[in-house]
Amino acid sequence: MFVMSLFVSAASAQMIQLPEPGVNFKRKTGTRIGVTDIEINWNSPGVKGREGNIWGTSVAWYGFSVLGYGSYVESPWRAGANESTNISFSTDVTINGKKLPAGNYGFFIALYPDSCTLIFNRSTKGWGSYFYRSDLDVLRVTTHQQKDLKESRERLDYTLSNQTDRSVEVALEWEKWRIPFKVEVDLVNTTLASIRMQLSGAMGFDPPSLEAAAAWCLKNQVNYQEALGWINVVTDPNLGRVSTFSALSTKAGLLSKLNQQAESDKVMQAAMENASAAELHQYGRQLLGEKKFKEAMEVFEKNYKKNKGAWPTNVGMMRGYSAMGDLKKALEHGKLALAQAPNEENKKAVEQAIKTLESGKAL
Repeated sequence: MFVMSLFVSAASAQMIQLPEPGVNFKRKTGTRIGVTDIEINWNSPGVKGREGNIWGTSVAWYGFSVLGYGSYVESPWRAGANESTNISFSTDVTINGKKLPAGNYGFFIALYPDSCTLIFNRSTKGWGSYFYRSDLDVLRVTTHQQKDLKESRERLDYTLSNQTDRSVEVALEWEKWRIPFKVEVDLVNTTLASIRMQLSGAMGFDPPSLEAAAAWCLKNQVNYQEALGWINVVTDPNLGRVSTFSALSTKAGLLSKLNQQAESDKVMQAAMENASAAELHQYGRQLLGEKKFKEAMEVFEKNYKKNKGAWPTNVGMMRGYSAMGDLKKALEHGKLALAQAPNEENKKAVEQAIKTLESGKAL
C-alpha cells in the first residue's frame, strides 16, 4: 500500500508530455532590437478551404461581438486561436508611435473592413477573448491592413521584417490579409539603463566591461560624467591599471566633451605613445573626418616617424598631404604605400587613390 501511494503521489505531481491533438498549432517568434526582447506566442489556426470566408465572419468577426458559451461581454478577435495570443516587450516601446510600457500583454484585434484596432491588455491567461475586460486595456492603436495578397497563407503567422537597430515591423498574416504594426525602441536610453543595471553587479569590477560602457557613451554622445567615472576606474594605476590606446583615448574624448581640454590633450598624448601603427592611423582618419586637417597631419607624421614608414603609415601620409592640398607629396607616399600593401584588397584601395591623385583631385 505504501509503494502504491508513492507512485500515485509522483504521478499526480507532474503530467506526462504528449503531442497535443488539436488542429491549431502552438507557435512562437521573437527578436531583439538593441537590448529590447520581443516575443509573441500564439495558436495558429488553418484556413482549411475557407478562403473568402475568414474576415468579417464568425471566424474573425468585425468589431466586438458577444461570443456566448457563458460569455456575455462584447469581445474583439483573439488574433489567433485557443488561448489568448501573448506579446511581450522587455523594455518600454512605441507601437505605431504610441507608448507602451514594458510587460507581457494579451493581444487582441478589433477588425473592421478598412482598419484594425490593436489592443494590448493586461490579461494574458484567458481562453481567447471570451472573458475580455476592456478596463484592463493598456493601449489601443489603429493600423491599416493589406488585403488581397497574391498568395494565401494557410496558417496564421506573425512575421518580423524591415528590422533596424531601433525598430521592427510585426505583422499578422493569414489567408490574404496582412495586419502590420511598427514597434520602435528608444535605443540610447534603453541601452544606458541596461548598462547601468549590468554594472551594478560583478561587471562593475571588470575593466573591459567598464571601458566598453564608457566608449559606448562617448560614441553615442550621452552620459559623459558617469562614463568618465567608469573609465577613470579602468585607467587608475591603483585600480584597473589599463593604459592602452583605446582606454586612454576614450578618457581623452570624454574629458573633451566635458570641456576639460587641457587634461584631454595630456591624456591623448599618453594614448598616442601607447598606440599601434593601425590605431594611430585610424585616429588620424577620425580627425580627417572631423575636418581637423592640421591635427590629422600631425598624427600621420608622428605615426610615420615612430613606425619608420611601415604599413599603413604611408597611407596616412598620402591622405594627410592630400587634405593639406599637397597632391604631389600625397602621390609620392601613395606609391610607397602601394609597394607595401599586405593584401589584394588594400592594394586595390591604394591604386584607386593613386588614380584619383594623378587626375589632379584630392582624396
